[in-house]
Amino acid sequence: MDRHQLAGFLRSRRERITPADVGLPAGPRRRTPGLRREEVAHLAFISTEYYTRLEQARGPRPSREVLAGLARALRLPDAERAHLHHLAGAPPGPPAGPSREVRPSILDLLNRLPHTAAIVLSATYEVIAWNDLAAALLEDFSPLPRQERNLVRRAFLAQPARPALLYDPFEAEEFARAAARRLRAAAARYPDDPEVATLVRDLLTGSAEFARLWDSHDVRAEPTLRKTVNNPLLGPITVNCDLLDITDRDQQVVIYTAEPGSPAEEALRLLSVIGTQRMDVPG
Repeated sequence: MDRHQLAGFLRSRRERITPADVGLPAGPRRRTPGLRREEVAHLAFISTEYYTRLEQARGPRPSREVLAGLARALRLPDAERAHLHHLAGAPPGPPAGPSREVRPSILDLLNRLPHTAAIVLSATYEVIAWNDLAAALLEDFSPLPRQERNLVRRAFLAQPARPALLYDPFEAEEFARAAARRLRAAAARYPDDPEVATLVRDLLTGSAEFARLWDSHDVRAEPTLRKTVNNPLLGPITVNCDLLDITDRDQQVVIYTAEPGSPAEEALRLLSVIGTQRMDVPG
């Protein structure tokens, strides 16, 4: 355990976070950059005295539970979480849950595909990034709460006010099979993640079809190479669908392209101009 390096790292991470980042009021008499020590301690569920001793290089080696609390309180991405564990002399184990942090290079890739719709999926089928054409082709995900961005929930627990809009009935069945298989594999990789457990429980409780697929214990999902998207403005659009695995984040980039010269290519070009505006709503 490198107490001095650990102390400096904790202090530097604390000072870069604003109270607003963690839902705390700034207050009129804040004299320190970032969070106060007692605020970090509160967020990490440890005592202020213990946290202060860590920042002063006087504390004992923190347990893995304490390190997990500090990583959560300080909003550490995966690389910094691992660094924290190494400084404390406790090399990290596998992440507790699926990563939702998308690499900047992947976000840049999405924005460099002007005639291609692309989204990034977490290991549990949550849409965690998308480009403008994907928002126009599929749906604008930005105003949706996290639960409604999860395509597995949308497929199996669709409500009248929020139907599964992304696939036609035939492809919806194929997607459901693939999603159930991938989610079973993800649940095995993240057995201690409460969000994964809640998602599986909700699906088992709310969908007999999901329960049937879950009981099959299949984990191998065959890729779907073409999809028909029911776009609310232009109707059915059949596109190629390719998956790129981001192995270190356990994520997938889903890329939708059209055959050159096809009606789908014309539709994507039109959508790239229209964006997410509604043509049926008067200005």
